[in-house]
Amino acid sequence: MADHAASSLKLSLADLRENYTQGGLDEAAVDTNPIAQFEKWFAEALRAGLKEPNAMTLATATPDGRPSARIVLLKEVDEAGFVFYTNYESRKARELRENPRAALTLYWAELERQVRVEGIVKRVSRGQSEHYFQSRPKGSRLGAWASHQSAVIPNRTSLEARLKDLEARYSEIEDVPLPEFWGGYRVEPEVIEFWQGRPNRLHDRLQYWRDQDQLWQRERLAP
Repeated sequence: MADHAASSLKLSLADLRENYTQGGLDEAAVDTNPIAQFEKWFAEALRAGLKEPNAMTLATATPDGRPSARIVLLKEVDEAGFVFYTNYESRKARELRENPRAALTLYWAELERQVRVEGIVKRVSRGQSEHYFQSRPKGSRLGAWASHQSAVIPNRTSLEARLKDLEARYSEIEDVPLPEFWGGYRVEPEVIEFWQGRPNRLHDRLQYWRDQDQLWQRERLAP
């Protein structure tokens, strides 16, 4: 029975495919600035009503090349780069301290689009982290205090008990302070690639990269 199920799974995975037909990506139609092009695509993802269009895969690696990846949420984007927030004691943060480079991927299946970003990672200012932290719901702010992210814990009960203690402590206090161990990172892009699905797997890929003068250049990649 188990062997039959495994064979069925392999067959079904091999047969899974989509023929992308929604659109194309032409050099004449895209912005010369990849940040402006990203903002255009992101606005279209918002208008399409996609669930969490700012969800992105963040890939980091140790100095000896051991990679890890997880989903984080894009919270700010401008000419300086792409910003997300996290615990500075988490695995991703430890890896970024040792190897401050990362890759991001946003995938919008309904639009048959993908954006890839590669670059250097730096912490945002304490003031910027403070501003964002205070904009979060109170429960999320308390959750940041409750979780020693990536640390081994005995069970979920211990986590919930810590949150309950914090809720009691701040029951009549709205101003939850920003933890020293929590804040933002900015991925300063060196390469940004826009991918649009096309029929017969002949997808469109336009890659932007910075030259020695830090000016954006653009090239088409084979799918």
